[in-house]
Amino acid sequence: MEKMTAGRLLRSNTRGCVVGCQISQSPPDFGSMVTIPADQDRIYGLIYDIHIDDDGLVRQLAAANNISEEVILDNRLNRNTPLEMSIIFIGYQRNETISHRLPPHPPLSLDTMHLCNQNEVRQFTNLEHFGYLRYILTNPELPIADLVAAHIHSAYHAHEAPYRDSWKGMALDMVITLLRDDHDLLNQVLFAVSDAFTSLAITTED
Repeated sequence: MEKMTAGRLLRSNTRGCVVGCQISQSPPDFGSMVTIPADQDRIYGLIYDIHIDDDGLVRQLAAANNISEEVILDNRLNRNTPLEMSIIFIGYQRNETISHRLPPHPPLSLDTMHLCNQNEVRQFTNLEHFGYLRYILTNPELPIADLVAAHIHSAYHAHEAPYRDSWKGMALDMVITLLRDDHDLLNQVLFAVSDAFTSLAITTED
């Protein structure tokens, strides 16, 4: 099956990159795992921010009254300003070997980013030492608690039912180990993970 192209690189370094796509295109979810082919490697990353920059036309339209749906749709379909996604790198694959280390080289501008399917998520997270979590937990520029929660929740459902609970337990053990000296952040992460696995039923009253 052909992989879904989620965008093209705008800029990058060895720690992460920014990817752009059309505003009319449905972006991947926050926390999604992605891959980027780069030379002889496949780089793995997580989406930690999705943003749309404004421009002069949008500012004018936002201040106007009674904007027609046709004008809004035309602006979304034909804007040159892309929707941007920020990616943190968490590992790479060379030949058949997956490594939970930063890639040797960053990808290049206009390289394509693809969404990982469930099999690719399982392959990357199935090494059971979870070394890649250190890139998230030690980066104060990230929404750490929410990103860890989104990743664990997504990867949990990518694993097979008999194994997923033990995988989740091992992942949380690594989080606790890495954050043993930062109790405040640890509590935030554990609360966010618990919240991600809690389904809230919303009821309305007449």
